[in-house]
Amino acid sequence: MKNKCVLTANGYLELEAELNELKQVRRPEIIRALQEARAQGDLSENADYDAARNEQAQLEARIKELEYKLEHSEIAENKNSDVINVGSTVVVAYDDGEEDEYQIVGSLEADPFNNKISNESPIGKAIIGHKKDELVDVESPNGSYQVKIVSVA
Repeated sequence: MKNKCVLTANGYLELEAELNELKQVRRPEIIRALQEARAQGDLSENADYDAARNEQAQLEARIKELEYKLEHSEIAENKNSDVINVGSTVVVAYDDGEEDEYQIVGSLEADPFNNKISNESPIGKAIIGHKKDELVDVESPNGSYQVKIVSVA
């Protein structure tokens, strides 16, 4: 994993909330499940105990991953709302006249199905630093194309 990952303020809060949920709710639930499974007796053939141990291992791995991400992240500050940066909401027009609205986010927050595109994606990389009404060349694995920046918020 890279040393620094970029997050929007909202993305940081979402990761923080997930970490708190895992530590304060899920971890105690799994500990109770382990205690109940131990009380059943023979652990060598106890499927409930094995399942709880596996769930605990996955939970602890996710907690560790979230702690690392939060510790090694920087929150993007979009000081100039005229210039596209992480956190900007952008409307772009393609050659065929179709328009799409995207929010530029860090790679950890990317969700193309909800129009959240990574600053490391081909279109994200291309439009960062540009302003409204500019034509931008986008280099993608399928070839290059142009987009016009319709609005920046």
